[in-house]
Amino acid sequence: MSMIAPDLVRRLKRLRLGGLLPTLPDRATAARQGNLSHLEFLELLRQDEIDRRDSHGLANRVAAAGFEEVVRLEQVTWDTPVAFDRPRVRDLFNLPWLQDHANVVFCGPVGVGKTFLACALGHSACRVGARVRFVKVARLLQVLHQSRAANSFDRELRSWVGPDVLLADDFGLRQLTAQQSSDFYDVLVERHTRTSTLLTSNRAVDEWVALFDDPILANSALDRFAHRAHQIILEGPSLRAAKAPGNAKGVANPTRPR
Repeated sequence: MSMIAPDLVRRLKRLRLGGLLPTLPDRATAARQGNLSHLEFLELLRQDEIDRRDSHGLANRVAAAGFEEVVRLEQVTWDTPVAFDRPRVRDLFNLPWLQDHANVVFCGPVGVGKTFLACALGHSACRVGARVRFVKVARLLQVLHQSRAANSFDRELRSWVGPDVLLADDFGLRQLTAQQSSDFYDVLVERHTRTSTLLTSNRAVDEWVALFDDPILANSALDRFAHRAHQIILEGPSLRAAKAPGNAKGVANPTRPR
């Protein structure tokens, strides 16, 4: 920092380019040693600032998403005893569903890695600038219920309809009441064709209708949702059990399960 004139420091900060200051002396030294032209040096600084802002923006989007656990694609271990369509899931990380405003569903028993994969997909969406929001379905239904008592249901509903990706975890753990059925219907229908929804569930999609209080409402919501959804079925032993003390032998680097 001692190499930078105070007046330049003030001007960079005024232009909101203060993020360049920590690396500017090293960049200037490298430019001299590499005989960079003024334009080449300016391009180097421009790229530094773009990279810095991209990194800062990603961190903000990930924090705003509220992931239960931040999972990156690089952390996914594909060699596990759980059976699923790996080529298809790899393709999902190219995010075709995000462009198409389509949905993704991970179904399977407890502990096979549904939430882990869903969160990794959500993080990949954050990387390309999407607004993502993570929530347990039980919590989503709770806050919608509470908003009715506070006369703020419409505003609360909009907050769940707005994100580019809603990651709703653990759908189908309990039967839905009449009000919960209506609220969940509203979320799915309002998001239909506008945004993408990622769901994880211990139940197969064809079992979901029975969870709703009103089968007509259920069929209406699920017909919209399921026909625009990439459905991934995971089958196999619980990876949690495989990681338990004394049981991990023979299992190579299992993915963190959900």
